[in-house]
Order: sequence, then C-alpha cells, then structure tokens
Amino acid sequence: MRIAYQGVPGAYSEAAALRFKASADLLARESFEAVFVAVEEGAATHGILPIENTIGGTIHENYDLLLQHDLPIVGEVKLAVVHNLLVLAGTTREQLRRVYSHPQGLAQCERFLRTLDQVELIPTYDTAGSAKMIRDGQLRDTGAIASARAAEVFQLSILEAGVQDFAANTTRFLVIARDPAPLETANKTTIVFTVSNDAGALFKALSVFALRDIDLTKLESRPIPDRPFEYLFYADLSATREDLPCARALMHLAEFAPLLRTLGSYPRWQEPDET
Repeated sequence: MRIAYQGVPGAYSEAAALRFKASADLLARESFEAVFVAVEEGAATHGILPIENTIGGTIHENYDLLLQHDLPIVGEVKLAVVHNLLVLAGTTREQLRRVYSHPQGLAQCERFLRTLDQVELIPTYDTAGSAKMIRDGQLRDTGAIASARAAEVFQLSILEAGVQDFAANTTRFLVIARDPAPLETANKTTIVFTVSNDAGALFKALSVFALRDIDLTKLESRPIPDRPFEYLFYADLSATREDLPCARALMHLAEFAPLLRTLGSYPRWQEPDET
C-alpha cells in the first residue's frame, strides 16, 4: 500500500497515514488536489485527506474535491493533534515577530497565539512545511505551529508544547482509492445530494433515513458554485449501502433528489482499545 498525503515529512497527514497502515509506503504531495491526482494516475494506491477537526471545523476544500474526483472513500482514521511552537535553537519568546502554520493550525491555537505580543500570524500551506521554512531560511525571529515530529525532522526546538486551545483536539481523515472495495467490513456510508428549493424539501430528504432508523452522524452543506444560494448536502450514515434499509433509503431519496451520489461505504474508525 502506498498512501499519498498533503505536506512534507512531519505533517499530521503523514502521522494519520501511518496510523491507518503502519507498514505503508508514503508519498508526499504539495496540495490536496495533488493527492487525488497521485491516486488517479497510479503513483499511489490510496490517498489520505483531513476532513474535519474538533476545534477548527470542516476542511471544505476536501468535500469539494471528493465531488470533483471519482475516487471512493474506503476508510477513515482519527488522529489526536498536539500542536507545538517550534523555533530555531536559542530563539526566545521575546524574539518572535511572526508565526507560520496552516490556517487550521493557527485556528486551533487561537487562544495561545493571542498571548504572544507583537507577533504576526502568517498562514502557510502546511504545518510541517512551516517548520521547514524556518530551518531552510534560518529564521531566528519566526516560530511554527507544528508537530513534535516536525521538530525532529527539521532540527528545531519546542519552545512551547501542547498549545492547542483544547486538549481533546482530534482530526478525522478520509482514505480514498481507485478500488471502491473497503479494506474491512463497511458500516458507514458518505453521500452527497441536492434537494429542490421547496418548503420541507430537506426534511423530506432526511426523513427517508429516520423512517428506517438510520443514524446520520454528520450533515454538511456546501454552496454550488455556479448556482447562487443553492446547496449540496454531504451526509454520513451509520450503515453500509449494502444493508437493505440503507439501500431502500437511498432508492427513496433518489426518487426526488435532483443529484444523489454515494462517495463510499467504509469501516468506521475504531481506536485500538475499542471492542
């Protein structure tokens, strides 16, 4: 298994890929779009993408990319994210004039970053990439919000550890592949659909699952770019599309949803100590 991820060594996506499959060969890519392309072109068998964080919320770009590319979801993984303030050895808190990180990294450490005086927050493409920029430029007045592994990879010091706003900071990642078969027994499905602009249309759509006791664990709306103020709805169902109630619910929804697409059925992530 070769898993493509966005970022450089030390990125949280790299850690998530190894948590999903410790023996996997990893392939770093600069962007989320490039992860999809790597899987489509066969450079990788799988790709891994952050989709939501318990502090920063949804990574909307990846919902859009799931619809743009025909690569099914075959798995998920949850990763506890511990952010650290990384600097060149010897740099003090008083010397800092700027802090680099991915926008999600900055958002997840907002309360801590407000305690830094006269420091500019600069969004970058990647948490670990921010650490690399400091190492490569020998930036002695700059810090990065990134992982402890990024500190090791780029020979930086941890000036402040565990600076995320909440200790239980977790990111959920989705695993994509060209082969739609899940790697284990599936018990979760992600779909995307639209509804007509009529009163009660969304209620009617969701009722097809309620009537069959199918739990919706997530519902996310996204604007349709070329249709102002119309929306796509992404939903996670606690059932596989092969289950008869779920299959019937999807058939029912397809009767009146202008668009319905199943993005994948896959196993819900289980922590190693879950039974």
